[in-house]
Amino acid sequence: MLGFILKRLGLALLVALAVSAIAFFLLRLSGDVAVAIAGEGAQQADIDLIRETYGLNRPIVVQYLDWLWRTLSGDLGTSIYFKTDVASLVMAKLPVTLILGLTSLAFALLISIPLGVLAAIYANSWIDRVALGIAVVGQAMPNFFFALILVMLFSITLRWLPVSGSDSWLHYVMPTVALGYYAAPAFMRLIRAGMIEVLSADYIRTARAKGLPPGKVVFKHALRNAVVPVVALAAVQLGFLLGGSVVIETIFALDGLGYLAYQSITYKDFPVMQVVVLLLSVVYVLLTLAADIANAWLDPRIRVA
Repeated sequence: MLGFILKRLGLALLVALAVSAIAFFLLRLSGDVAVAIAGEGAQQADIDLIRETYGLNRPIVVQYLDWLWRTLSGDLGTSIYFKTDVASLVMAKLPVTLILGLTSLAFALLISIPLGVLAAIYANSWIDRVALGIAVVGQAMPNFFFALILVMLFSITLRWLPVSGSDSWLHYVMPTVALGYYAAPAFMRLIRAGMIEVLSADYIRTARAKGLPPGKVVFKHALRNAVVPVVALAAVQLGFLLGGSVVIETIFALDGLGYLAYQSITYKDFPVMQVVVLLLSVVYVLLTLAADIANAWLDPRIRVA
């Protein structure tokens, strides 16, 4: 088990390093950092001076290694647009994105577990088809389109919820629903498949033969075993939700990392873009590592290896 964790940890570090390198090179290819710092209308002499001051005239590989060393040392640089330390800026925005990701995950589980259980109990019935239809719509419909529908209905037509901002819990309702609904189908299909398999197991038939109430058989014996794989999937889906928050936060103007990423792209704030991409990728890699470890604990074959 220790060897498995060490191998997965080494792979996770390599993935994070590769993502940071790809993001760095792509961001540098998307525009000139010196021009972005100098601003519009700057003289060529000023741009050349900025390149010299920040070392932007060096080979791009040398720039990346220098940035990586400073990042590992805790120096994330200074924002070009916000004129403040990138580390403090990111830490100020991070709680909003974490709240949105966790509430979206909770919403996804809240609707997917009952739907998955009902679809398994009444497999191949109209209830199963309705549940699968809800899952297909959630998977096929882009979350930004669903977000716009929610805005049209609950903000413009009914005027129940605020359309933008992050001042109260009401501002998180529509973003949570829009982001969580997209993640729910994966949970629902996994729970449905697991429940169908568990309900046909011998110990479930034995429990029914003993005369146990149907509700106790389903929720105490069957569901408890069927939701075990959901734990690992939840870690991976949380990473997707945090990464996918960029679009949702931009639509609802939630002041989190996603909206910060949009602003940094708009204003060509390369230091902020680089750190946001690196942070979200590292979080996703760590959550995937946690999912792998959870699967290893649940799978005896991996534990023996």
